[in-house]
Amino acid sequence: MIPMRELLTWLREREPAMVRLLGRMVQIESPSHDKAAVDRFGSMIASEWQRRGARTRLLRHRNFGDHVRAEVWLGRGRPEGQFLVLGHLDTVYPVGTVPQTPFRVARGRAWGPGTFDMKGGHAIALFAVDALRALRVPMRKRIVFLWTSDEEIGSAVSRSAIETAARQSDAVFVLEPAFGGDGRLKTERKGVGEVELIVTGRSAHAGIDPERGVNAVHELALQIARLLKLNDPRRGITVQANVIAGGTATNVVAEHARALVDVRLARVADSRILDRRLHALRPILPGARIEVRGGINRPPMERTPKSRALFLHAQELGRQMGIGLEEASTGGGSDGNFTSALGIPTLDGLGAVGDGAHSPREHVVIRSLPERAAILAGLLATL
Repeated sequence: MIPMRELLTWLREREPAMVRLLGRMVQIESPSHDKAAVDRFGSMIASEWQRRGARTRLLRHRNFGDHVRAEVWLGRGRPEGQFLVLGHLDTVYPVGTVPQTPFRVARGRAWGPGTFDMKGGHAIALFAVDALRALRVPMRKRIVFLWTSDEEIGSAVSRSAIETAARQSDAVFVLEPAFGGDGRLKTERKGVGEVELIVTGRSAHAGIDPERGVNAVHELALQIARLLKLNDPRRGITVQANVIAGGTATNVVAEHARALVDVRLARVADSRILDRRLHALRPILPGARIEVRGGINRPPMERTPKSRALFLHAQELGRQMGIGLEEASTGGGSDGNFTSALGIPTLDGLGAVGDGAHSPREHVVIRSLPERAAILAGLLATL
């Protein structure tokens, strides 16, 4: 039996240190599209893992931030397998946001850009390993921590590294934020896609000879109406055109129009069908042309017996500490979608408890930080 209450006590004593580390992380801004900024934060994270004796290396990329891989082995002899812990370095906030909304502590919460999504998760991971080492908790498996640089913009660059590491692992733990104020873990996520619909018509004078034109905006409107028919809430499918543009002036028949369409789906079986239907769109107005770009880029993370078993184990570890844990399903995607689709048992939402992701209200509940670190430490040591 792992001493869960002892782990929690040790971590609670280090709660102020966790908050200080989180504050240092928030000061190093890391927007996805700014390679230099992401690399500065990645360098800090790599240094923290090196200080803890981890075998650390950068997975370099020319145009996006480098990923950080840290390997930890706290057992004796040879490990009996591997766990993968996933998280990301990037945030949605441009450089210059922190001076406007600086890191602060108030009312039992730590506020600031990226605290919740997901720099709190970095602090949780580092202190979970500290606790395991300090209490000399025996372990059977090696732990690989993979911190990627492009999760907030779709993980196109990091996906292959994530999937390679996942295939070598017995289970995956994702340090994305918890769901809700009660800190629910995520056993189910919708798949995510982005489709760009580009329409080309023919311009003409809107008053003198409109019949010579082909209105791209009208074609786009008809296509959006067609897309609405793909929605199926009972199956967890939503298709929404959320960004549209087109035309040049009110007296010119619009020659160009485009829409960005968000696609969400709950079942892996629907991915191929939905992707095919999106790319099968054909023009409605004579003379119009349509181009469809993109598609489903994150498969659904379906709730499986193995992911359910991981959750139940985490729930039991929480019970031993007097902490109640429940599970949740969410419409948002994460890198856990990729690992789950490979059939690797995946448990998500192990990061910080808080609220306000991607907004000036972003914060974490400070009391939850040692609790989440204890749960992660327990999972890594007992499975």
